[in-house]
Amino acid sequence: MSKLSRLERRSALTLACVISLRLFGLFLIMPVFSLYAKTMPGATGFMIGLALGVYGLGQVLLQIPLGLLSDRIGRKPAITLGLLLFALGGLIAAMSHTLTGIVIGRAVQGMGAVAGAGIALAADLTVEENRGKVMGIIGVSIGLAFLLALILGPPLEAIDGLPGLFAATSILALISLALLWLIVPTPERAQAPAAAGFGHVLVMLRDSRMMVLNGSVFFLHALLTASFVGLPLLLANTLDLPVNRHWELYLPVMVVAALVMGGSLRHMREIAQSLRIVMVCVVAIGLALLGFALSGNHLIAFGVAATVFFSAFNLLEAALPSLVSRLAPAHLRGAAMGAYSTSQFIGAFVGGTFGGIALGRLGPSGIFVGAAAMTLLWLPLVVAGARRIGADMAATAQAQTV
Repeated sequence: MSKLSRLERRSALTLACVISLRLFGLFLIMPVFSLYAKTMPGATGFMIGLALGVYGLGQVLLQIPLGLLSDRIGRKPAITLGLLLFALGGLIAAMSHTLTGIVIGRAVQGMGAVAGAGIALAADLTVEENRGKVMGIIGVSIGLAFLLALILGPPLEAIDGLPGLFAATSILALISLALLWLIVPTPERAQAPAAAGFGHVLVMLRDSRMMVLNGSVFFLHALLTASFVGLPLLLANTLDLPVNRHWELYLPVMVVAALVMGGSLRHMREIAQSLRIVMVCVVAIGLALLGFALSGNHLIAFGVAATVFFSAFNLLEAALPSLVSRLAPAHLRGAAMGAYSTSQFIGAFVGGTFGGIALGRLGPSGIFVGAAAMTLLWLPLVVAGARRIGADMAATAQAQTV
């Protein structure tokens, strides 16, 4: 793999900032939202969960159309439209005094689905042999945005409340917009499709080898979103940790999780080993969710469960897209990533809705028990999928030796 040119380095770093700033604003709400929403008039568990996860529905609706639009009008104009929608959604949510208004604002935020067009712009600005490095830089920036949002969300909410956080998401979107036009280079012509068409994405959703990866990212983000319906409530009400001190727990947990991921990356070079790591992570997430439910008022037990959960989550966030890029047919790689993203955002919507219903009927602990039960559906999918992928790889290797 060749060295990144100065233009490619600049493109990768600035696009990473554009994409991760928007996602940082989206993640910033998660560690505090259910606590604030619980105090709003007419709050129900279902509405809290819906407000947290509805952005995933907006992403599903407009991710592929915005990508296709960028083929027609250009990457930057399409990304601009998405960022303006995201900023508008944040403004609607910041000005809302009801959960219904926040649901509308979060849905509009989700419609600012610029990831497909953003990654296509990165592809336009890099040569094929360096594309993996550029995507890696963007992926690391997204992981860092998630980590910082968990740590900074609670103290920032304590300063200006949830409306202030929503307003901050709009400001971050506008900063991203300025970076896009002032610093990110404009390609002379599109060199890669922005996103696959609907037909190709449907093919990849049905593909037997991709199904294990699409199903895995669905479950992963469903469980993540459901968990954040209950985690802030558990920390504040059961563990008696004030919201402005939640970062004291998240910081060491996320540092350990990052170290675990860094130490495990070298084991993900082979597909078979990566699939084994995925299976271990599914089991670890199930046990961590049970740990959340059973930790009671024991902060250390909760911290151990959180460390296991986020370590497994970070490993899967690194392993799954890498497996998609390696297992998808070259001519359908864009469609495979489109199907993968679609599954991820559907998972976020389903997880938020599930978490809200469970909160209303079973309380915070019930969310984690129900989420842990979902891993019993996820694990057989991964085991069966890994066997199928292994058999296909063996058959391909045998055919090549004949």
